[in-house]
Amino acid sequence: MTLALFVCTLIAGIAIGMPIAYALLACGVALMWQIGLFDGQILAQNILSAASNFPLLAIPLFIIAGEIMNNGGLSRRIIALAVAMVGHLRGGLGYVTIFAGVLLSSLSGSALADAASLTALLLPMMVMAGYDKNRSGGLIASVSILGSIIPPSIGFVVLGVASGLSITKLFLAGIAPGLLLAVALSVAWWLLSRNSTAELAPRASAKVRLKALGESFWAMMLPVIIVVGLRFGIVTPTEAGAVAAVYALFVSIVIYRELSLYSLVGLLLQAGKTTAAVMFLVAAAAVPAWLITLADIPGQIIDLIEPIMDQPKLLVVVLMVLITLISMVMDLTPTVLLLAPILIPVVEAAGIDPIYFAVLFMINCSIGLITPPVGTVLNVVCGIGKLKLEHLLQGVAPFLIAELLVLALLVAFPDLIMVPAAWLSR
Repeated sequence: MTLALFVCTLIAGIAIGMPIAYALLACGVALMWQIGLFDGQILAQNILSAASNFPLLAIPLFIIAGEIMNNGGLSRRIIALAVAMVGHLRGGLGYVTIFAGVLLSSLSGSALADAASLTALLLPMMVMAGYDKNRSGGLIASVSILGSIIPPSIGFVVLGVASGLSITKLFLAGIAPGLLLAVALSVAWWLLSRNSTAELAPRASAKVRLKALGESFWAMMLPVIIVVGLRFGIVTPTEAGAVAAVYALFVSIVIYRELSLYSLVGLLLQAGKTTAAVMFLVAAAAVPAWLITLADIPGQIIDLIEPIMDQPKLLVVVLMVLITLISMVMDLTPTVLLLAPILIPVVEAAGIDPIYFAVLFMINCSIGLITPPVGTVLNVVCGIGKLKLEHLLQGVAPFLIAELLVLALLVAFPDLIMVPAAWLSR
């Protein structure tokens, strides 16, 4: 009864167009009423307690770092480096997109920020060179979701807070599968561009490459600082966010000199708006998350799936299908906030490593960003690139298949995640 009330309230709220944060609050109120604990003071206390959670401070810090990176010249220099290194290959600008996407993902932590940067900077270049606009947009959208997987990932911060898992371990476990997704996208692009008639860029000279490498050095040091700091326990994820924001600000103002103090005001305002939206979702989700535990909804789900609890791989497959269906109609953050408190206890009861499952969970939710009908990243690419959604869906399809194949591979072979994660965590 409790589980049915929770699901029906959430679906009803979404169906009538209620914002996700308010739908989550409505779920919490319905659960409180059903178990006889309705109290406005408890509601307010949970909201305030969730918003004051210290690890969440990493979210605004990484958002600020991403805004500074996009406005302070770091993104542009990384793309210039990628063009110098692989831009001369057949389909070269596609490899530039993937290479730049991996580097930007290790800076921003946000799929939407990466999608905006890559679309604005690379899509016009690809169209001018003769690449199909829809396929190019599809590649950019597919690469952008790496921002939610490769650290520092804001999605992993939210997941860690919602589930109680170590954010540092999630960050380190996301590196190998993120790179594997990049390899899969490269293979898919190679297959599609073998017979491309797009104009080939001239091979950059050694002098040009060295110049591009030198100019991008300071930008590329940011992910190194973050990963090394986390790997050796020098900084926590929250402290890494502070280091990233300060470092990006220093590089943009002092070294690259492309960010003025005047423009910094608008940049911080935009970061504040983005942070407010994310934090309100997190705070609203705390109410049903607390009641989910109180009402033992994970226990009810365990009872429902009891026949497959002793078959871990089958259980993971079933949960991946469930997450796929939900992430197609909900954005990444609410999906994580909704499902993590429910599913993490379930997989732990089944003997599945929660870090391994959490990485699969995040990859699945990230893929949901490029699937209809919601497809937040698709909407960003369509808006900035002036593309029609139905045409972009055709362009993204082969890359979506490649990423789903990687997800299936990771489900079949957990060591692809756990072995690198164990090595990085030592």
